Amino acid sequence: MIDLYQINPGLWVILAGLVCALMPANSLRKVLAIAAPVFAAVMIFNIYDNTEVLAGQFEIGGVTLTTLRIDNLSVVWGYLFCLAGLINAIYALHEKSWITDSSALVYTGAAIAGVLAGDMLTLFLFWELTAISSVFLVWQGGQHAYAAGVRYLVIQVLSGVLLLAGAVIYAGSKGGDFTFGYIGLDAPGAWLLLIAMGIKAGFPMLHMWMQDAYPKASITGTVILASFTTKFAIYALARAFPGTDLLIWIGCAMTMFPVFFAVIENDLRRVLSFSLNNQLGFMVAGIGIGTTMAMNGVVGQVFVHVIFKGLLFMSIGAVMYRTGTAKASELGGLFRSMPYTTVLCLIGAGSIAAFPMLAAFVTKSMILTAALEEHLWIPFAMMLFASAGVMEHSGIKVPHFTFFAHDSGRRVKEAPWNMLVAMSLAAVLCIVLAWPWGGYQLLYSIMPYETDYSPYTWDHVVFQLQLLFAAIFAFTLLKRYKFYPAERRAEIVDADILYRRVGKSIAIWGDAVWTRLSVRMKSLRAKTAGHIGRRLYHAFSPAGALSHAAPSGLSSVLIAAVLILVLIFAYVAGT
Repeated sequence: MIDLYQINPGLWVILAGLVCALMPANSLRKVLAIAAPVFAAVMIFNIYDNTEVLAGQFEIGGVTLTTLRIDNLSVVWGYLFCLAGLINAIYALHEKSWITDSSALVYTGAAIAGVLAGDMLTLFLFWELTAISSVFLVWQGGQHAYAAGVRYLVIQVLSGVLLLAGAVIYAGSKGGDFTFGYIGLDAPGAWLLLIAMGIKAGFPMLHMWMQDAYPKASITGTVILASFTTKFAIYALARAFPGTDLLIWIGCAMTMFPVFFAVIENDLRRVLSFSLNNQLGFMVAGIGIGTTMAMNGVVGQVFVHVIFKGLLFMSIGAVMYRTGTAKASELGGLFRSMPYTTVLCLIGAGSIAAFPMLAAFVTKSMILTAALEEHLWIPFAMMLFASAGVMEHSGIKVPHFTFFAHDSGRRVKEAPWNMLVAMSLAAVLCIVLAWPWGGYQLLYSIMPYETDYSPYTWDHVVFQLQLLFAAIFAFTLLKRYKFYPAERRAEIVDADILYRRVGKSIAIWGDAVWTRLSVRMKSLRAKTAGHIGRRLYHAFSPAGALSHAAPSGLSSVLIAAVLILVLIFAYVAGT
């Protein structure tokens, strides 16, 4: 008899996704899409008893696999991904696409199963499954999304190949032990593992797949994509490389450079994609610091980030669903016809900006405090600048140009009821998890380490308000004197110019050179063959030079000579 508690809960969600692909009835698919992540959360709750659980172990090819491990770190991601799967399913209730329903469930299940994996081979399996299942969400964005989806898939599969190569090298140095735990940069294969995780986490110069693919996905697809892949990578980094100093500087760079791109970007889904990269930087920097305060901050920031970033993507998705566009230059004045979406978006904007009594206020400050405790003054200053930048592009720009600013003249319906329910659920969580009277303690209770940190001190509240209002003042001043970059109907490219522009140009040039070279070679081969043929014909044909110049009977002599040679070889071979 099969013990259900030995099975990774993510596998049930993957199975539900496969069943969804065979269901013709849309209503049944929607019921399954909501029920599957809830069932997975119940299974995690029943399996985990506040001590590390190792299960689903079996041996294959001399390698022991641990397909289920739930401890104080992985359990947080497990619950979070189940919650995200539920909210995403509610948000997508209006969409009648079996591809989206099936892909979303497989993707969600792969992410849950991946963070609950106990060995690197199982991790690799679900690492690649998240890539393969999620690319369909990009392609659902329409014909214009096909090329972006192909680029996305190539980059994600490359990440998996590097992960597998690093895992094999690392396990080889450990006598074939593929257990996934702390690795550190000094271990064999560690750099390959770090790069593989860095691709999914959006390290600088490895990040461009997010801004390339996410805005081109379907409306619901973008919301789903923003929930899992990058946070899966953050979990892997937190498991394998805590306390790695290099990650402090990588994370700080990640927090800063997206600010400049987000300011000039017109597509608001791309703005949020740059903002996503910015927020991931705080998490990566916290992992690099590696103290208990920092790691608690990382876990908390990951948890609330999935919620408030999802809320922002959902609100812009609702606007796009009603207006057909997410361009800042084509929006504005929508607070008149979409008041509920406006309020919910403002809650998400305040949460990502870390306003007091909203989500990130109680988590991001833990990472900043950890940097101060370790006397990391430069990283602290970099993250402080990035925090002000977040307020500018996600806290102000997104809601301002969408719902206020100039009136675009659009008068549309409010978002569908299911979108409002999903956004409301996320908004309530943004408030409850930061509530000063017991709410944030609920969030702190699921963190991996004990903490007595209190975010609601007078100094912290006043300092944060000063930072936020300074950012608001700077935005107002720049807009008033027309120094703020105007919205342009253009797509801003950053590091992806290396393959989308330069790489494409090199490929086109190489194809043209090869085509010309092939034509020349074909012509040269034809001329050479023709020339040799003519020379042979001129020499040996009945009308050729040898026939004219040679005396009569020469051909008979040559034939006889050849026959003699054949007889001699036959005799020698037979003796």
